[in-house]
Amino acid sequence: MNFLDELKNLKEQIKSKDKFDVNFNFDNIVISGMGGSGIVGSIFQEYYTSQPVISIGDYGIPAFVNEKTLFIAVSYSGNTEETISNVEDAKKKGAHIWAITSGGKLATIVEDAIIIPSGIQPRSALGYMLMPFYNTFAPLSDEVINKTYEILSDMDKNHGEMKSEAFKIYENSSIPIIYGSKPFKSVAYRWKTQFNENAKTFAFYSYFPELNHNDTMPLKSAYRRNEYMFYAFESDNTRINHRISITQEVTGERFTVIQSPSNDYFTKLFYLIHYADYVTYELALVRNVDPTDVSTIEELKKKLA
Repeated sequence: MNFLDELKNLKEQIKSKDKFDVNFNFDNIVISGMGGSGIVGSIFQEYYTSQPVISIGDYGIPAFVNEKTLFIAVSYSGNTEETISNVEDAKKKGAHIWAITSGGKLATIVEDAIIIPSGIQPRSALGYMLMPFYNTFAPLSDEVINKTYEILSDMDKNHGEMKSEAFKIYENSSIPIIYGSKPFKSVAYRWKTQFNENAKTFAFYSYFPELNHNDTMPLKSAYRRNEYMFYAFESDNTRINHRISITQEVTGERFTVIQSPSNDYFTKLFYLIHYADYVTYELALVRNVDPTDVSTIEELKKKLA
């Protein structure tokens, strides 16, 4: 499967019915993952507020982890060093442990594991890794799934807007700055990492309203301002949208505001994710770089082994 086919496969992934069987009581959820796998925990943590959820992308687990903790390890390869280490720590604490992986060591050390399809880039398997969370804790209606599928399908057929954005970034040698807001702060981070891995460019992110207490100052007076291109996500929160407008007014900076065709959370989530998929893919093409190449990361992992 080439990389474009991997992107187009996202709409099929959201139809996954994988889920865990919750047959015990727990007080909190801890999710461990790194990179393209780790973003899953961040997205879910931002959305699910019925119980305490902590997403960690590092070595080490919270001190409160115990037998009343549901610990979920997410690693596409199943061999992520930090995640494996955290699973071992969680076992010592007596936590209930689940895993989502395509195989590797994780599939052998966690009994309750969902095995997802292998053979694609971890960042392209976002749907496979994320859907078990929604299916288990916040099931979605077929209507919402089908609506999201249709919108993603339309994007696969026509992503001229994203191609145009990619060309503007390339033409101006711009560094993208992405501004999100709850519940899509983690999607702004996903945009950043897609620019990093797919297009091999730097990108940075922040979020409203926090950025109005720091980032707003350099927006007006920073040197080399013309080297940045700013994106913001339209929000369902009218105060956030007002902040976006006023921030542009007082700083003289202009943002490209990304508007979803739907206000439904799930559909908007995947629209924003897929938008960045195509911008970064098209930027990779115009820059003549391979969007699948992660050789520098792989070299680093070999030297760490």
